[in-house]
Formats: sequence, C-alpha cells, structure tokens
Amino acid sequence: MARVAFTMKVFRGWEAEYKRRHDEIWDELKGLLAESGVRDYSIFLDEATNILFAYLVIDDAMKLDELPNEPIMQKWWAYMKDIMETNEDNSPKTISLKEVFYLP
Repeated sequence: MARVAFTMKVFRGWEAEYKRRHDEIWDELKGLLAESGVRDYSIFLDEATNILFAYLVIDDAMKLDELPNEPIMQKWWAYMKDIMETNEDNSPKTISLKEVFYLP
C-alpha cells in the first residue's frame, strides 16, 4: 500500500466548474480507479493560490504508471484541460510531494 500526494492548479474563475465536474465524475472512470487499487482519493483547493492538493491510497503505486494508457483517462484529461494547467498530452501538470511525516 502506498500513500500518494501531489499538487495541480485550476485556472482562476474555474474553481466551481472543477468541483462540479468532479461531483459528476464518470462511473467508468471511478471503475478504472477502483480496479487500479485507488481508494481514499481526495482533492483539496487552496483558494488563495488555486493550487489543488490531491491525496490517494493505492495498493500498488506502479499501477499509477498504467493509468495514462487507458482511453477513459485520456478522455477525462481532454475534458479537464480547459480549466486547469496541463501538459501537451492533456494530463494535468502535477508536482509530486515527498512525505515527511505520518501519524497512523
């Protein structure tokens, strides 16, 4: 099991739309994440900077490397690219965070 944290950024003025789209996340995307072993996935917004902080637990962190190859993941990224910072392949620009403290 691995705990994974990273940041992303939503464009100013698109915070409510970002939340709406996640409130209506597609069943097939939820299924893919569950099949990949992702659970306890949360995203928080820092309203002062529009930085998104994401945290998830996954059974095998190597499974995260397979998600970009999935058509539904690529479709989701294309759907989200207009409201957040993305890479050329439409994936969100992310910054991985190093864990420095954990209290179980």
